[in-house]
Amino acid sequence: MPVFDYDPPERFVAGALGQPGARVFFLQARAEGRLTTVALEKLQVAALAGRLDELLDEVLRLSGGTAHVPAMAPADLADDAPLDVPVAEDFRVGTMALAWDADKSQVVIEAQEVVEEEDVDDTDPAVLRVRISAGAARAFTQRALQIVAAGRPPCPLCGQPLDAAGHVCVRLNGYRGGEAAS
Repeated sequence: MPVFDYDPPERFVAGALGQPGARVFFLQARAEGRLTTVALEKLQVAALAGRLDELLDEVLRLSGGTAHVPAMAPADLADDAPLDVPVAEDFRVGTMALAWDADKSQVVIEAQEVVEEEDVDDTDPAVLRVRISAGAARAFTQRALQIVAAGRPPCPLCGQPLDAAGHVCVRLNGYRGGEAAS
């Protein structure tokens, strides 16, 4: 089981390649000449960003405001640069976990490789483990949410993504949100 450990990374970001509607999402960690790139789903990026913010807000609340957790992403930690190249997928993410290390005032993020059911007993999954400051976590979240939001715009009627090739809106197709059509 390879463990890609970054404590702390020089850079840890979410990014996407491709056109809206056909993008591939990645997490990248870089330090000391090493680069780890893992692929994941758009919903996983959004969930990670949301959970990170929730975790940091809870740490701040439980500490009574004394924890070294910024309420917003520090401007000097913003990272709008593209993904590092080459973008070579080390593995695809299946599950993720978050933790707060109170001793070091750091967030611990683990992304574990998806393992096919038939391989569960034969191999240990690869893991990307990253330890970052609360400020870096807020900056990661800000960028991740921007990446997710940069996709296809939603239909104003049904909320589903609009596609350049066309969109069949369920609101204009006789569907009434669970009500029986008459």
